[in-house]
Amino acid sequence: MKCSCEDFVPLNSSISPVCLRDLTIFDGVTEEDFERFRGIGVRKNFREGQTLFVQGGPITEIFVIKAGRIRLSKVMKDGTEITLDFRKPGDLIGEEALSRSVNYPLTAWAMEETVTCGFRVSDFNQLILDNPDLGLKLIGNMSQRILTLNSRLGSVTSGTLEDRLFNLLANIAGEHGKKTPLGYSITFPLTHEELSCLVGAHRVSVTKALKRLRDTGKIIKQERRFIVPSGTLPR
Repeated sequence: MKCSCEDFVPLNSSISPVCLRDLTIFDGVTEEDFERFRGIGVRKNFREGQTLFVQGGPITEIFVIKAGRIRLSKVMKDGTEITLDFRKPGDLIGEEALSRSVNYPLTAWAMEETVTCGFRVSDFNQLILDNPDLGLKLIGNMSQRILTLNSRLGSVTSGTLEDRLFNLLANIAGEHGKKTPLGYSITFPLTHEELSCLVGAHRVSVTKALKRLRDTGKIIKQERRFIVPSGTLPR
């Protein structure tokens, strides 16, 4: 069946097969119950460079990325903006609303033309209030998702700097990479400053660790793009 979101997707973009119905928070939800969510669905388009939401702003929407890609950044107390993560088609954004958070902890930028499909938090909350059993099911599913994310976080925050850096690049390549003859190429450039923020290390140390990874063949660098050889990606 053709996804109705395809009518909103730019011609040069591919649409994710993942729909809201496929998200883990809806595991075990009956089709009859999910039809209620379809009635409050909202689609949006964003241009490259446009913000989807701003750090500190009220959480107004829960959505899945249908096409495009976004960068998540945070402004520190000294005014420095750092990149914390990247999200791809099929990823859920704004789930903090389910934990009763009221403000976005980060800013989201469209890295390319982006299409989202989701719910307004006010409509979502009202639907849960009207269906408390459904709300309990979603909370249980979200708790399981948090446990999974915490486990994944441990893989990129433990071990030596070299290990953490490789695990980070491998995770990004696995989620955002494009298959090439050399391996999985990350489709956007990553600066040493961004990598240093992502692994929590000094830029100079990251530069040295990257050199060791290149020297050992665990990563490849081509025209500002990192490539992770297929044989080194974690299974």
